[in-house]
Amino acid sequence: MGQDHGPVPSAAGTLSGTFRGRLLWTIGISASITLIQVAGALLSGSLALLADAAHSLTDAVGVALALGAVTLAQRAPTPRRTFGFVRVEIFSAVVNALLLAAVFGWVVWSAAGRFSEPVEVEGGLMFAVAVAGLAANLVGLWLLRDAKDRSLNLRGAYLEVLGDALGSVAVIIGGLVILLTGWQAADPVASLVIGVLIVPRAYGLLRDALHILMEAAPRDVDLAEVRRHLLEEPGVLAVHDLHGWTVTSGMPVLTAHVVVTAEALANGYGDLLGRLQACVGEHFDVAHSTIQLEPEGHSETPGALHG
Repeated sequence: MGQDHGPVPSAAGTLSGTFRGRLLWTIGISASITLIQVAGALLSGSLALLADAAHSLTDAVGVALALGAVTLAQRAPTPRRTFGFVRVEIFSAVVNALLLAAVFGWVVWSAAGRFSEPVEVEGGLMFAVAVAGLAANLVGLWLLRDAKDRSLNLRGAYLEVLGDALGSVAVIIGGLVILLTGWQAADPVASLVIGVLIVPRAYGLLRDALHILMEAAPRDVDLAEVRRHLLEEPGVLAVHDLHGWTVTSGMPVLTAHVVVTAEALANGYGDLLGRLQACVGEHFDVAHSTIQLEPEGHSETPGALHG
């Protein structure tokens, strides 16, 4: 006899959907940076610029995936897909993380080759292109500044651009070192710095996405506290089969079986259920909860099932 606390959140209400325009701008910026950096790398001979270009290309692809996921997530739920396609955003975050890992592997392999076979690099051009790339990345960061804490998918896009901005700083420093000292190894060293910057971002994004895909409890919802709050409600005797998970960023879901006294049920089923759902919604910001009320002794009733 479960009841929903409000309707299932629609795909159109996903947090990421609010920022589609900014994602489009970010894609354009990342694609432009990639073209500039590839041209600069070919003209200057800089591996660091080429590595940063690969990183920028990954940014553009990653943000495009995020935009595609956001667009698909706007589709309305169906009888077969009751939450719609909102979880596509999480799969997009996984692909983003894997792309970053692939770029890291290529950068390390290429830098190792440059140490064994040095290449003459034009430090001045390397520096100038990296400055242009940093300026463009700062614009991208500004566009996504409000999104990073509201959606895993958008946080992935923001971290992509942030990592590329830090990579541009590494290339700028490498270019300056070559200009001032002539030390050509600064170029592959800068490439390795770019590679190292990728690792924590890829790991963190993949970890958080897998947390959601494994249907673990939302990180900001303590189920022990949920149980305690429910047990404090008048007439509640026990709480069992308590489950919480996240459908997509910003959409936590909770289900519970609540054993109540016969007196509490007699005083008003609807009022009691409303109080319990309000408890969950107000204390833990869970808008979608399904609570099944059970009279005392129901679990011993033949045929009673609990999941």
